[in-house]
Amino acid sequence: MLLAIPIAFTATGGNLAEALLTALTMALLAGFAWMVYTFSRDNQLTLATLSDARRALLYGAIGLIMLLIAGSDKLFASGGGTLLWILLLAAAVAAIWRVWMDANTLS
Repeated sequence: MLLAIPIAFTATGGNLAEALLTALTMALLAGFAWMVYTFSRDNQLTLATLSDARRALLYGAIGLIMLLIAGSDKLFASGGGTLLWILLLAAAVAAIWRVWMDANTLS
């Protein structure tokens, strides 16, 4: 609520809102990067024992999620883009889940 007051009552509220949104987006992406880094550091052995195909699938899915975040403005501009965004996100999450389940099952 306190963040909305300067935006609503100053002449440069639009610029301030854009700067605030950009800062929050950068903080979110930095948080994602930190999460991926700590996850990979904590699971080095698991990642090292994955086959090359599984590792490529995992890293490709993570890269797809990052591209979806970067291109969300363009994709959300249309209904078909929004649907495509949701389907690609679901596919990436399913790929990560599948690789993780394969890596942690005893066989």
